[in-house]
Amino acid sequence: MKTCKEMALIWNVTERTITKFCKTGKIPGAIKDGKSWKIPDNAEKPMDGRISTGKYVKRNTNVELKSLPIGISDYVRAQSEYYYVDKTLLIKDFLDQKPFVSLFTRPRRFGKTLNMDMLRVFFEISNEDTSKYFIDKGIWKCGEEYRVHQGKYPVIFLTFKDVKFNTWEATIEKIKGLLQEEYGRHQELVTSGKLSKYDKEYFVKILDSSANEVELTSALEKLSKMLAVHYGKAPVIIIDEYDTPIQEGYSKDFYEEIIGFMRNFFSGAFKDNKNLSYGFLTGILRIAQESIFSGLNNLTVNSVMDEEYDQFFGFTEDEVIKMLNYYGVSEKEKELKDWYDGYLFGSKEIYNPWSVINYISRGCIPQAYWVNTGKNEILEDVLRVATDDITERLYSLLQGERVIARIDQNVVYRSLAEDSANIYSLLLVAGYLKTPKKELQADGSYLCEVSIPNKEIAAVYKSEILSHLLQIGAITRTTANKIAESLYANDHRKLQKAIAEYMDKSISFYDVGAEGFYHGLILGLIALMDNQYRIKSNRESGDGRYDIGLIPREDRYPGIIMELKWKKDLSEEELDGLAKAALAQINVMRYDVEMKEDGINEILKLGIAFSGKRVCVKSTLSDRRKYI
Repeated sequence: MKTCKEMALIWNVTERTITKFCKTGKIPGAIKDGKSWKIPDNAEKPMDGRISTGKYVKRNTNVELKSLPIGISDYVRAQSEYYYVDKTLLIKDFLDQKPFVSLFTRPRRFGKTLNMDMLRVFFEISNEDTSKYFIDKGIWKCGEEYRVHQGKYPVIFLTFKDVKFNTWEATIEKIKGLLQEEYGRHQELVTSGKLSKYDKEYFVKILDSSANEVELTSALEKLSKMLAVHYGKAPVIIIDEYDTPIQEGYSKDFYEEIIGFMRNFFSGAFKDNKNLSYGFLTGILRIAQESIFSGLNNLTVNSVMDEEYDQFFGFTEDEVIKMLNYYGVSEKEKELKDWYDGYLFGSKEIYNPWSVINYISRGCIPQAYWVNTGKNEILEDVLRVATDDITERLYSLLQGERVIARIDQNVVYRSLAEDSANIYSLLLVAGYLKTPKKELQADGSYLCEVSIPNKEIAAVYKSEILSHLLQIGAITRTTANKIAESLYANDHRKLQKAIAEYMDKSISFYDVGAEGFYHGLILGLIALMDNQYRIKSNRESGDGRYDIGLIPREDRYPGIIMELKWKKDLSEEELDGLAKAALAQINVMRYDVEMKEDGINEILKLGIAFSGKRVCVKSTLSDRRKYI
């Protein structure tokens, strides 16, 4: 530990400045020792400047703060022109373990593409001395045994992150274009004296885009062979976001075509390929059961459940604190943590990197930045088939509760609609859930407690997950607002009209008709009220279980209890009677006991009856028995 005076000499600032840094928490690890401060020997000089946009900002010391790398996946550019969080020790961990083929599964926007480009620059043979991009990074300090691998391998690099098309024809054309571009990076092979005429003819077919679909499936295998022959060194193959076109195929009805192509495409590249040094793949899901990697017993999968490489995708707490100090906004640590922390990769707590850099660069305004980058379209199909039990659990999650779920890391797109329980596995790997507690089962799955990671994802559940679940669009938000207004005003006629309006405009969706279905419908329509209420479903109170209860978060709101009933083919008079019976049940079964015990004296009771697409609402406020 050093004194303020000693550190002032090292950093070429006044002793008073060092003391100020310590008092304001800008030197992590600094401790008060009597009237003076002790500073860690390895402490880094804090930056004074503030940043409110992504632009460069000049400080009083004439030192420029680097911009944050929003949307930058080019490693060379990111580490030289922008604030770069050093993830190069990923290379050390890999070289220590030396798995033959590695698959990293992480949510979107968690740094997968940037990390893969970092691996490309590190390993790839180049006319340029690329070691300069690593000399000041963590990997270079690890010693010669790691440096010796730098710039020594030919590399094949493909990213499928933008392969998002509505048809198989457009998809295969895009893949053909990506292969054409990658082959173009290796045009030295056209004039190589080591390659056969046959190999060169195939190479030219890819370059001039004349190869057919069958020939394209051999593209990785043949390119790896040509590179190995030319350089006398087997290449490294890197495939980024391998499952993006598969996800599109599932959503856009060309699943069989894309699975068939990818199975042959990857098999040639990674299965028994002697012309391969190492293979890397990234994606959201591991699709083992689809036999894409059939027989590939040398594949090592690293998922959000595994501890290996857990700190290299996303930001750790130390990395975030250092970033906040650099931009002079360390006082925002708690707010940033509440909004964007909470992910658990292996045993490491991780922040969403995309949201963190957007938050800081946009003046530290908390918003759901991540959800605005795109969506997992697969969610719509999965949530459509969610059972009543799963629907109820999703709303419990939104209320901050934990639910028990089985997590199967081998979940496949095809099986999601077949078994709605797989929804939790998808939501976890896609970044919508975390696992505070997990227990490995004999079959390789996990029994977990799952919950929503942070405020950002809670906002996502309201705006994205719930809208998918209810198959709602603009009409839903309007209807939900009408329902909220009617409940505040105790206007049961407006409530009845709003529900009926929504049902009337969703004819095909309401063909099913069952009490559990209507239960989920009402839960969805009131979900946007969770800032004012804690929403509970099927909870014990009094002499039974009420259907839906809204517990006010503030005294100015009344408590609300809803009892729902449904029968087929009722007349208007019978529907009115069923709504009255539902309301009477609230009183007879004393469903208001729990709220009264919590000091909630004003309680709005609602009996809601359904028959097909028709609805009738009856209500009383507090202890008044008169029907409204």
